[in-house]
Amino acid sequence: MQDAARERFELYAWLERGAYFYVCGDAIRMAKDVEQALLDAIAKASNGSLDRAAEYLAAMKQQKRYRRDIY
Repeated sequence: MQDAARERFELYAWLERGAYFYVCGDAIRMAKDVEQALLDAIAKASNGSLDRAAEYLAAMKQQKRYRRDIY
């Protein structure tokens, strides 16, 4: 398994176990890129679509497990 794929699965496994995900930094570029990378990782690791990954992330936001401190 390639390193990137292994990292996606490990990240998704953490999220499935209830991990919190924090983003801190530049709102204009970095925050958008990080959120897109997270959506891609969730979609690929769960064998789902980007729409399903967006639902997963929305649930994390509702549970306050995805937090952003961007400026």
